[in-house]
Amino acid sequence: MSRLSRGNKKGEREVEQSVLGYLHGHPHAADTLEGIVSWWLPQQRYEIEHERIKRVLEHLVQGGELCSYRLPDGAVLYALNHGGDASPH
Repeated sequence: MSRLSRGNKKGEREVEQSVLGYLHGHPHAADTLEGIVSWWLPQQRYEIEHERIKRVLEHLVQGGELCSYRLPDGAVLYALNHGGDASPH
């Protein structure tokens, strides 16, 4: 499992664990940042954490654990990386 650098806050590690926990429980899930904030994570806890969650998602994409796809409207879709799959299921 990927780990954020020690310089990052504990909250970002918690977000990382929450995102990966959700995806391992729902391995075919895929959603935008807004969908992840609204539906995957407890909304009341993370609604003001938009930028932090975005940094965590980008870190997970860079680490190869997630893949991301830009949608026609400019939103980014995130999904578990299934070892080179071209698109989320």
